Amino acid sequence: MSTGEIRIGALATLVGPYASGGQDGMRGLDMAVSEVGGKIGDKTITVVKESTNAMPEDAEAMAEYLLDQAGVDFLIAPLSGNEGLALRDYAKTRPETTFINGVAGAQDMTLRNPATNFFNFTTNGVQWMAGLAEYVYDIQGYRRVATLAEDYSYPYGQVAGFTLQFCRIGGKVIDRFWVPLGTTDYQSVIDAMPDEVDAIFVALGGTDAVNFLKQYDEIGGTKPLIGGTITIDQTVLSTRGRLSERLVGMASSGPMADSNPSPMWQQFVSQYRKQYPNGFASPSLFCWGYYVNTKAALLGLQRVEGDLSDGQARFQALLKVLEFNTPTGPVKLDHNRQAIANNFLTVVDKRRDGSLYNKLVRIVPNVNQTLGIPEDEYLKIGPFDRDNPPICP
Repeated sequence: MSTGEIRIGALATLVGPYASGGQDGMRGLDMAVSEVGGKIGDKTITVVKESTNAMPEDAEAMAEYLLDQAGVDFLIAPLSGNEGLALRDYAKTRPETTFINGVAGAQDMTLRNPATNFFNFTTNGVQWMAGLAEYVYDIQGYRRVATLAEDYSYPYGQVAGFTLQFCRIGGKVIDRFWVPLGTTDYQSVIDAMPDEVDAIFVALGGTDAVNFLKQYDEIGGTKPLIGGTITIDQTVLSTRGRLSERLVGMASSGPMADSNPSPMWQQFVSQYRKQYPNGFASPSLFCWGYYVNTKAALLGLQRVEGDLSDGQARFQALLKVLEFNTPTGPVKLDHNRQAIANNFLTVVDKRRDGSLYNKLVRIVPNVNQTLGIPEDEYLKIGPFDRDNPPICP
C-alpha cells in the first residue's frame, strides 16, 4: 500500500435483475466518499469498483481479485444475500482484511458462525420486517396470506420475519411459493395461488418484482399485495404506466421511508438529487445501504488516522464500538458486529407529478436482529430456509 493512498474495493451487482440497484449502490458509496473530499487526512481515497452478478462464487472470485491483484486495503461488499454469506466465509480466510457489508440482507452473515472481521452497519432482511405484520393485521384487516419470494437466503429472512410476527398475533400463512432469481414467467405461480387468502406477501426485487407485478396486473389479479422491502424500493417504484396505479396503497417496511421528515434524511435526498439528477426520484435502499456502510468505514478511518497497520487491528477495534447518526437515525453494532437501528413502516403513495414514493406510517426504533426475542431462544428456531419457520395454516 502506498503511504499516501487508501484503496477501497467495492463490489455490487451491476448486471442481472439487481443491476439498477447495484448502480444506485455505487452512487451511495460515491456520496459518502465525496463528503470527506476523497481524503482521510493527507491520504487519498481510491475506490476500485467491480461488478458481480448475485452469484456467491463470483462474488468471492471478485473479492479475491480486488485484494490480490487490484491491491485494495479492504472491501465494501456485497449487494445480495447469498453473496454476503460467501464473503463472510471468505473473510475468515483473510483475518487481516476488513470486510464491511454493502447492503446484503442475509441474517446469517452475522448471526450464525460470523467472521470477526465482517461488519454490517445496515440492518438485515429479517429486521426490515419489524412492524409490518401488525400493521396489515390490525389496520388492513388481513388474516390469511400466501407468500411469494425468490429462492435464496435474503428472501428466506423476509418471509421468516413476516411469518414469525404474523403467526404470533393470530394470522395464518397458508401457502408459500419460491421462484429462482431471474424468473421471467410467473403464470404457473399465479395460477397456483389459493383463492382463500386476503392478501399475497411478495418478496421479490428488481426486474423479478416488475415482471410479477405486471403479469399479475395483466391477468386481472385482485388480491391485495403486501410488499417485501425491495419489492417497493425506488428501483421498482420508478415503473410507469398502469402498473403504478396497482402499487398505490401497498404496505411494506424497511430501513428507510421516502417521506421521512427528518432533516438528515431530507438533506441526504437533496444531495442525492443534486449529484444524480438522472437517478431515481429518491435514493433507493441500495444507495442508502452502501452510503451508510461506506460512511462507517470513513468515520473509522478518520478516527484511527488512516492507520491500517498490524492487520488493520486498530481499524477493526474501532469499528466494533462505532456509533453514529445516519440519514435514517442512530446506528450501533451488537456483539456480532450487526446493526441495531430504526425500521420504517410505509405505504406506497403518489406525488402530484405522478411518481410513486413510500409514505412513512410508523417508526419502529432500535430493532435488533432477533426482533426483540432473546438470542438463545431465537437461535433455537434454526436457520431460515424454504420450510423454516413452518407456515401457520
